[in-house]
Amino acid sequence: MSEFPRTVVGGVSVSRLVIGSNWFLGWSHTSLAWDKFIKEYQTRDRIADVLEVFLRAGVDTLMAPPHSLMVEAVREAEQRVGRKMILALTPRFCITERGPTQDAGYGPQEYWPEEAFDICKEMGATICMPHAAVTDSLLDKRDGVIRDLERYTPMIRERGMIPGLSTHSPETIIYCNRHGYDVEAYIQVFNAAGFLMHVEVDWAMRVIKNAQKPVMCIKPLAAGRLLPPVALAFIWNAIRDQDMVVCGTALPDEAKEVIELSLAFLERRIPSNELQFTRSKLPLVEKK
Repeated sequence: MSEFPRTVVGGVSVSRLVIGSNWFLGWSHTSLAWDKFIKEYQTRDRIADVLEVFLRAGVDTLMAPPHSLMVEAVREAEQRVGRKMILALTPRFCITERGPTQDAGYGPQEYWPEEAFDICKEMGATICMPHAAVTDSLLDKRDGVIRDLERYTPMIRERGMIPGLSTHSPETIIYCNRHGYDVEAYIQVFNAAGFLMHVEVDWAMRVIKNAQKPVMCIKPLAAGRLLPPVALAFIWNAIRDQDMVVCGTALPDEAKEVIELSLAFLERRIPSNELQFTRSKLPLVEKK
């Protein structure tokens, strides 16, 4: 299998295919039943099995919240393969004077900014991208600014991490372009179905095209609403060479499929992955 193509974020080489974490940690965007299944099914070793497939293919970049289970699985996969994983962590933190709160089931989920960035650093983050819950709360569409951002990015730099922003709002990229904020990459929702996107697909495509920094495109399969060949053929042909696709998988074979399909579309060839089979497709199988 070919080594996966790469791009650069803040001077650091990263794989253009980025491993997503929703199907490791339990955010299916489908139903509570699916969320529960993911959380009950996934273990450190099962997640490490998936990460191992990606690492062996040169996909060495992971986007995730600062979560202990993820870090444990990453360390296990790194030991198996003998290759380091590049972590782009997406912390939440308190942006009001009311102080941090507790999130039942996950322990503390909102910290003071300094605490959140310290945790990311301790977990080995190379890139720190405040979560959309933070970024989009700071977004001021009236004045066309991202409030307090100039307070947070120096904190990230001081800890030796590369600052970025996770957002669901395309205005974030526009305001960063306009004001020259110290941000080296963006996370932005982008898929052919328009799932969870704030504007139409063609508008989002234009915003990404004009971004002054690389963009990590999340939810490319629209949380399972698009078939992988459809979703990946679209997104790899709708972004620039410096941009990335963040794709989560639950199983090693899914990871292999995403890698093969992505390489095929990037190399402009028809994928050769094995197809799923049902009885109704029997007439389509060529006899040898």
